[in-house]
Amino acid sequence: MIPHMDISIIVPLYNEEESLPELHAWIKRVCDNNNLSYEVIFVNDGSTDTSWQVIERLAAANPEVHGISFRRNYGKSPALFCGFRQAKGDVVITMDADLQDSPDEIPELRRMIVEDGYDLVSGYKQKRYDPLSKTIPTKLFNATARAVSGIHNLHDFNCGLKAYRRDVVKNIEVYGEMHRYIPILAKNAGFTRIGEKVVHHQARKYGKTKFGLDRFVNGYLDLMSLWFLGRFGQKPMHVFGLLGSLMFLIGLIAVVVVGASKLYALANGIPARLVTDSPYFYISLTMMLLGTQLFVAGFLGELISRNSDLRNNYQIEKVI
Repeated sequence: MIPHMDISIIVPLYNEEESLPELHAWIKRVCDNNNLSYEVIFVNDGSTDTSWQVIERLAAANPEVHGISFRRNYGKSPALFCGFRQAKGDVVITMDADLQDSPDEIPELRRMIVEDGYDLVSGYKQKRYDPLSKTIPTKLFNATARAVSGIHNLHDFNCGLKAYRRDVVKNIEVYGEMHRYIPILAKNAGFTRIGEKVVHHQARKYGKTKFGLDRFVNGYLDLMSLWFLGRFGQKPMHVFGLLGSLMFLIGLIAVVVVGASKLYALANGIPARLVTDSPYFYISLTMMLLGTQLFVAGFLGELISRNSDLRNNYQIEKVI
């Protein structure tokens, strides 16, 4: 029989050898003081320093410490995905390894899941110790994410400090760079009780940030992909077929108008240039061709969707 465990703490990391012992000691102190049964899963994302050796020493001396190590650097989303698969706690908490997330937040995050009934609680670093070059794009990014996702009560989608009911992490797939949008993935999976907690943000103590400005560009592209897949992923014909049909119909009407104008001029002895000399003729043909291609794209998307193993992957909460 698997023993009951209150929380699983997942810590993805890349080259954070200096902070790991201090972070573990801090987590241990908080959990022991609150009588929580717990495990700490360090996911080493292909670090090139001695991070894995530090994790091995911690695991040898502390039975609650577990480690996963990638052969190379894959990114934060794959690290979280593998950590979620291994987690055994009733509540799963994620945090960064750079000591900017405070383990002192753990008890209250767990309470909000267990007692308040949230499926997911996201941290909100209301007061940040980051330069303006990072905070301003972050605000714009979060505003866009709120508008697109409809989750208007979250101010910091990308905060690494989050708490989840175990069912949530076992029923979502975090891939690519989708760790920024786990609340949206959870919402799309039917976990709509999403809350937020203001958390303490600390200045980085060791090393330097591993993320550049390119994450904001990639973030917007991922957000658009997620929005489209969430809305049309299982019914692509609804968007491609509709747009294709409208473009084809407008192009067809335009061709008819061009042809009718030519016939009218001939019937009334009015000089008229060749139909092929009119730019509207070619614009009309282009719209008809694009409309046909969009419609065919929607049709092919429907064929792929119908043959996908995930076409009937529905989230069933309870069965009587």
